Amino acid sequence: MNSLELCAGAGGQALGLERAGFEHRMLVEIDPHACATLRHNRPHWQVQEGDLAAFDARSLNGIDLVAGGVPCPPFSKAGKQLGAEDERDLFPQAIRVVNETRPQAVMLENVRGLLDAVFVDYRKKIARQLQAMGYWTDWHLFNAADFGVCQLRPRVVFVALRKDIAEHFRWPAPNMSLPPTVGELLADLMAERGWKGVDAWKKRADDIAPTLVGGSKKHGGPDLGPTRSKLAWAALGVDGRGLANEAPEPDFVGMPRLTVRMCARIQGFPDDWQFVGKKTPMYRQVGNAFPPPVAQAISQRIAMAIEAAAAQRMQRRVA
Repeated sequence: MNSLELCAGAGGQALGLERAGFEHRMLVEIDPHACATLRHNRPHWQVQEGDLAAFDARSLNGIDLVAGGVPCPPFSKAGKQLGAEDERDLFPQAIRVVNETRPQAVMLENVRGLLDAVFVDYRKKIARQLQAMGYWTDWHLFNAADFGVCQLRPRVVFVALRKDIAEHFRWPAPNMSLPPTVGELLADLMAERGWKGVDAWKKRADDIAPTLVGGSKKHGGPDLGPTRSKLAWAALGVDGRGLANEAPEPDFVGMPRLTVRMCARIQGFPDDWQFVGKKTPMYRQVGNAFPPPVAQAISQRIAMAIEAAAAQRMQRRVA
């Protein structure tokens, strides 16, 4: 099965789709740093750098899956929640691409705020547009921690499936095992330079992380979020006012800062996935990503539904 990914970012969702068995025909992304990251890690992927509004998808008609993570600021509680009035709202462009390609399935993720009552009419409009094209649609709220990710990260996922496929689709169930704590997950990275205090820190960092945020390009360098997030990080023994370039020195005293690699591990990226750019654009790529394990769990269910529908069609032809 193949896929087209919109607003691909640094590849969190793309990795999940790859693990679920989808081959990427094309990935569309406007940020040059994220595009460089995609090309660095997967040179064989076709990355289309540019504005989604200018992207013509008609050559990809008949693709199996259209996936993406359209910008979240129009729906985020951290912003003004302007929805359709926000110039960054790309749901209409995603729907245009679906109309041009008519895939078997659609998978779009966004922030929890999209499920707020203020957006009920907006969600109904999206559903009506896809239903008019012949798709069954549904929204579901997931938390990344339920899929082994060491982070409190709620995300909303919207799926649209061709009706013959929808009858075979089931949302994935949460894992039964708990994710590792921040201390368990990052102790080896914190100890890379021989920090003597790592064992005590590991005991203190005994819970999962709060939500990583990517931040806005309009503001300064990377940090771990607003005041409430920084307080949550401090409870875990982490200084959330910025990021470090490397692990603590052997005699470091105080609360360490995370590195970009540590943040990427918290987000569910494998250690061999390399980010391109300086520290701030690298962290924004990590903080804005869709955790690969969550993307994998959902897209596997989509793949299973597509395969089951294909098998059913074959049986009917034989009969």
